[in-house]
Amino acid sequence: MARWQPGTRERLQAVALQLFASEGYDGTTVARIAAEAQVTERTFFRHFADKREVLFAGQDDFLAMFVDPITAAPADAAPFDLVGRALDAAAGFFPEDRRSWSRARQTIIDANAALGERELGKLATLKARLGEVMRERGVPEPAATMAAETAVTVFHLSFAQWIAPGEERPFAAIVHERLDALATLVHPGR
Repeated sequence: MARWQPGTRERLQAVALQLFASEGYDGTTVARIAAEAQVTERTFFRHFADKREVLFAGQDDFLAMFVDPITAAPADAAPFDLVGRALDAAAGFFPEDRRSWSRARQTIIDANAALGERELGKLATLKARLGEVMRERGVPEPAATMAAETAVTVFHLSFAQWIAPGEERPFAAIVHERLDALATLVHPGR
């Protein structure tokens, strides 16, 4: 087996996703993933703490994708504008070439209750962090929590639509469609 090759992390993710899809998440071992990717198990564990992390790696980057645009926004930005900034940044994380991987990943998560709980935990962590950032900016309660909840809800609904069978629109277009629907709900006739 090769000691080191460029793109090892990505290859491990691709192989794991294929094995999870064909043999089931529970039926796939780290040893099998490593062997199929032509690396050692030790190499696998240099990249991921366990096989679950193949699907959930990058939590800090995920949070930063939402938080950074909020912290960089002008001091007088309204909470709804902060939500829009965060979601615009998130849209950049989901280009067209990532859609098939995201669809396959979600299928695996949906088929395993423990993975589904982990996914919900990731979204709960995002809500909590966004609420903190809103409060740090001086957004009072309950607006800070409502803005955080809104951002995560719009993201979750947008992501679900983006990976839906037959969906071809860019992530950003779906996000803006949902933000517009929310604005219409809150302020009919605008």
